[in-house]
Amino acid sequence: MDATPLTVLIVCDTFSPDVNGAANFAVRLAAGLTGRGHDVHVMAQSHNNRQGAYQETHAGETFTVHRLLSARWPKHDWIRFAYPWRINANSRRIIKAIKPDVVHIQSHLLSGRGASTEAVKLGVRIVATNHFMPENLLEFTGLPKFIWPTAVKITWKDATRILSRAAEVTTPTRRAADYLEQMTGLRGVHAISCGIRASDYTPSFEPRTQNRIVFCGRVTGEKQLDVLLDAVAVLPEDLDVQVDIVGDGDQRRPLESQAARLGIDDRVTFHGRVTDTRLRRVLTEGTVFAMPSIAELQSIATMEAMASGLPIVAANAMALPHLVRDEENGYLFPPGDVAALADRIERVLRLPEEDLLVMKNASLRAIEPHDIETTLNVFESLYRGETIEDPVTEVAPLTGKLREQFRSLRRRVRGTAHWPEGLESRAVR
Repeated sequence: MDATPLTVLIVCDTFSPDVNGAANFAVRLAAGLTGRGHDVHVMAQSHNNRQGAYQETHAGETFTVHRLLSARWPKHDWIRFAYPWRINANSRRIIKAIKPDVVHIQSHLLSGRGASTEAVKLGVRIVATNHFMPENLLEFTGLPKFIWPTAVKITWKDATRILSRAAEVTTPTRRAADYLEQMTGLRGVHAISCGIRASDYTPSFEPRTQNRIVFCGRVTGEKQLDVLLDAVAVLPEDLDVQVDIVGDGDQRRPLESQAARLGIDDRVTFHGRVTDTRLRRVLTEGTVFAMPSIAELQSIATMEAMASGLPIVAANAMALPHLVRDEENGYLFPPGDVAALADRIERVLRLPEEDLLVMKNASLRAIEPHDIETTLNVFESLYRGETIEDPVTEVAPLTGKLREQFRSLRRRVRGTAHWPEGLESRAVR
C-alpha cells in the first residue's frame, strides 16, 4: 500500500460538539487519519458565530477544522446548518487553499452539495458516505405527514444527483448499501463499517446485582423510546429494573412525562448528554442494551454497547439485524411491538449467569470485525483510487461447541485473555 501522506478534506453537515452517529464517525475518521500522519481538514458548521480555520483536538488528535457561520434550524433543538447562500464560495475558498487529494462528503445535503459542486469544477476526487435517511429529518421540516411520501421521493432524487458526483460511494452496512442502491439507482455502493475501537470500552463479568436497561443516542422520535418506556411499564415487578437513557433531544420532556404517567419515573434516569467516560461507565454497569429505533444505517451506539459486552434487544429494522442475532448476542423484535420488546428484555434478564455470559461474549465476538483500523485502511485505499473488497463484518454463527466453551468461562474482572480456538477477545477465563 502507498504510504505517501494525503491531504484530506472531510465535509460535514454535523460535527462535534453535535452528538450523533454521523458526527461521531467523522470525528473518529479525522482523528484516525491524523494519527496515521495524514493532513486532515474538516469543514463543518460553527456553533459560536465565528468563522475561520482552527486547530481543534478531538479523540486525542489535533487537526484543522474550518468552521462556517451557521444558523439553528428553528424546529429542532440543536441542528445547525451552514449558510446555504455562502456554501459554494466557502467550499471553493477552502479547497483552493488546502489543495486536498480527496474531498470526502458525509451527506448530500448543504455542505456536501456545495463542496462536491466545487470539487468537480476543480478536478478533485470525491468520496461520499451516506448517513442519511429521510425519517431522521422529516419530522423536523414542519411538513404535514400526507406530504411525506412525495418529499421522500424528491429527497432521494436529489441525493442521486449529488452522490453521482463521487468516484466512490459508501454507507456503513451491506443492508444500508442495498437500500441506498434501491432508492437511488446507484450501483457499486461499498459497505464500510463506521468502525469502533473496542478497547475503549470495558465489559464487566461480575455477577449482576441489579437489572439495568441502557439506551444511548439522540432522544428523538425515530428512536421510538416511547415504545421502550411502555415495555418497561409491563415488565414483571420482581425483575426490579432500572433504566438509563443517555443522550438528549426534542423528545426528552414528553418522555419524562410519559414515564411519570406510567408510574415508572422513579426507575428511569434521563442522564442527558454526558462525558465519554460517564457513558462508558453506564454501559459497563448495564445488563442489557435496548435499541427500538426504526432508522439506523448502522448504530454506533449499539456497537458501543456490544464492545461493552452487553446483550442487545433491538428492532428488526434497517441495519440492526446486521448486529444482532437472535439467541446469540440478544434478540430482535418487530418494530413498535411493545409486548414483544418487553418479552425479549425479560428473556435476557431472566437468563442464568452462565447463559448471560454467553450473550456477553457473543457481543464481544460480533464487534471484532468492526475494528476502526480496518475502516481507516479501506478509506485510505478509496482516497487513493485503489480497488478494494468490502470488509467482511459478519461472524459465523455460534457452534454448539463454542457456545459450551463460552458457558464454561469463569469470570475475572476486567482482565484480558484469549477466546477459545485462538480468537482474541477481552472475555476472560
